[in-house]
Amino acid sequence: MSAKKVLAAGLIVFRRNNQNVEYLVMKHSRGEHWGPPKGHVDPGESDFETALRETSEEAGLTKDQMHIQDGFKTELHYEAFGKPKRVVFWLSEVKDPSASVTLSFEHSEYKWVPLEEACRLLHFKDMIKAVREADDFITKSKKA
Repeated sequence: MSAKKVLAAGLIVFRRNNQNVEYLVMKHSRGEHWGPPKGHVDPGESDFETALRETSEEAGLTKDQMHIQDGFKTELHYEAFGKPKRVVFWLSEVKDPSASVTLSFEHSEYKWVPLEEACRLLHFKDMIKAVREADDFITKSKKA
């Protein structure tokens, strides 16, 4: 019998600081790795509802403070703690670039960083690929 797949969801959050795009990355209290807000899907909750809830809980950013980018959604599939895991991410821009981030106990610090610094901090190849895809999407959207 195979292990049950762990389901999680989150948002790749960005802001525009003048003409520069910066990504929100948060350092996890355990494990010391960096990543965007995400968490496990609760029973009866959709992936998207989870992404919004987790972003509010972990970063203090609510749906009203963000603009979800239509047309961007990516899935990561990997093994965590011996179980298969699927994480769905949407892309979201904070409406006010000066919006404050309020961390939960799950994270020890956060940074708004440009793409290349985000990629250096993220560590996991799949997450780096997802943020690069998000950046490509933002760049193409700007030109449209």
